[in-house]
Amino acid sequence: MEKIILGLPKGSLNNVNRGNTYQLFVDAGYEVRGYEPGKEENEITILNDPEIKGFLTRPQSAPVELNRQILDLAIIGEDWVREESVNVEGELIKKVGDLDYGQTRLIVAVPNDDPYESLSEFFRANKNRETPILCFTEYPNLTRQFFMENEGYQELFGQSKPVVQIRGLKDGDNEMVQIINSDGATEVYIAKGADLVVDNTQTGSSLRKAGLKILETIMESSAGLYAGPSCTPEKAEKAKIIFEQLFGAIKARKYFDVKFNISNEKTDEVKDFLLSNEYCSDEPTTVQGTSFSQVNVLIPKNKFPQMLKGIKSFGASAIVRQDVKQYVQ
Repeated sequence: MEKIILGLPKGSLNNVNRGNTYQLFVDAGYEVRGYEPGKEENEITILNDPEIKGFLTRPQSAPVELNRQILDLAIIGEDWVREESVNVEGELIKKVGDLDYGQTRLIVAVPNDDPYESLSEFFRANKNRETPILCFTEYPNLTRQFFMENEGYQELFGQSKPVVQIRGLKDGDNEMVQIINSDGATEVYIAKGADLVVDNTQTGSSLRKAGLKILETIMESSAGLYAGPSCTPEKAEKAKIIFEQLFGAIKARKYFDVKFNISNEKTDEVKDFLLSNEYCSDEPTTVQGTSFSQVNVLIPKNKFPQMLKGIKSFGASAIVRQDVKQYVQ
């Protein structure tokens, strides 16, 4: 098979404190070189899968590279996919699957001391101003779409399009609302004189530090594996395999592998306890010895404290808890 070209994210999705996509690949069983956080190289090698060729890519650029068939697959946030797809005819980029990490929200924010509680209130309160409303964002397409769908905007401006400016390029007919592309650190533009910003946030801490409050949430986003039009049916089958490997590592992070000993006369009673409380994936695995049996369960992490209390009441001993690297159903 022709090599599948995979875009791996640079920035926050490969940060040990947030996404750490590198560690995800390692946990999924891939031997990766050139993608260690902080030491990323432009070309990335998967030593134990020669069918994959990896390249470092900015999340903002990955959807464009997919659409232009520079990449077959990419790991990116849904927010960037939708930003690229707003004005695209048809569905070029398709989601292979959600990877359930790198969660963020795309929000509209204004200064804390502004009296508005919604975007509609903001537009209505600014209906008589003589100077343009300025909004800075890395998501100009989604921002314009969201503004134009807003009731307050429609009351004032109908279906006219806010001006979007990306460096020297301008588009739109409503000069009174101008959406200007930023290149990061978007929240600081309020201090420089912007009226509002559209930015992504995880906890809202950076917004609060900048003295901002959230008016609206445009969308919630997480990282996923996405395929472009160059992902042929043969490559699509490979993409499914890659996703299953990665998602298995993601899912495994929610489970513990627990082993313990129990006297043989209490084995059936303990098994009933584990099954009735759903403290195992399918059913406990037991290995019977002369006087004691070893019991092995795969249990969701949030259920472990209750299970531990329960099995100890039956006299369980030699209890061992381990992390799980891969869980593929």
